[in-house]
Amino acid sequence: MLKHYETVFIATPVLSETQMKEAVTKYLDLIRDNGGEIVYDEDWGLKKLAYTIQKKTTGFYHLIEFVADSQFIDVLETQYKRDERIIRYLTVSLDKNAVAYAEKRRSNKSSNSDKTEVNKNKEQSKAKANENKEAEEE
Repeated sequence: MLKHYETVFIATPVLSETQMKEAVTKYLDLIRDNGGEIVYDEDWGLKKLAYTIQKKTTGFYHLIEFVADSQFIDVLETQYKRDERIIRYLTVSLDKNAVAYAEKRRSNKSSNSDKTEVNKNKEQSKAKANENKEAEEE
């Protein structure tokens, strides 16, 4: 039976950007290859850890929301354990309320990014108007 899952993993901070993308692609492909469907994928970037893990104080966080068979989770977590790039991971099953909350969070995030683009456009048009006024005064 297919269920909704959300997994967050922390990759070691010594990875380059391309190595981090390779690691993420590996897990996205693993999910797809085992009959799963990627619902959402978000890079949280480099963040400070609450406590040191393997003598590291920062890590690259990445969130993947997906739909998969419950038996696949063991395969995914085994891959996390074997991968030396991953220093921590957490996979949780989402109930219907959590799925609704995740959808709401995604829609708010996209509307907030739209708002920031609108604000940037307004600021740019104001700057152009000010430049035009200054040019007319001269």
